Amino acid sequence: MEPTEPSSATPFAWIGGEPRLRAVVDKFYDLMDLEPGFAALRAVHGSDLDKARDHLFWFLCGWMGGPDYFVERFGHPRLRARHMPFKIGILERDQWLACMDQAMADTGVDAALRERLNTSFFQTADWMRNVAA
Repeated sequence: MEPTEPSSATPFAWIGGEPRLRAVVDKFYDLMDLEPGFAALRAVHGSDLDKARDHLFWFLCGWMGGPDYFVERFGHPRLRARHMPFKIGILERDQWLACMDQAMADTGVDAALRERLNTSFFQTADWMRNVAA
């Protein structure tokens, strides 16, 4: 599926639908697992990233205007409540954002869409912080 023109597209269509979004999510977790610069972010996750990969993919599908897989499976995302057990500070926020930006760049996400998503991701990631530092 070719990405749709941004003027009439949801971010889901613009990114290229499920195959391209899955590639971004998989790259995100691959980078987190392999790059030392994302060690604090990786430490927040358990030993197995498969569940996290699926959850983020399902969530982002709906959040970007595609199929609402996460809600169908689990109900309302309740992002902050679901992440409250994990230490999320400025370091974890910034590593999440950098890792996602690199994943989008590495998978060829359009620069204008990357900029738009990075703005939204920052707002959400900053809201998710539950420790001051």
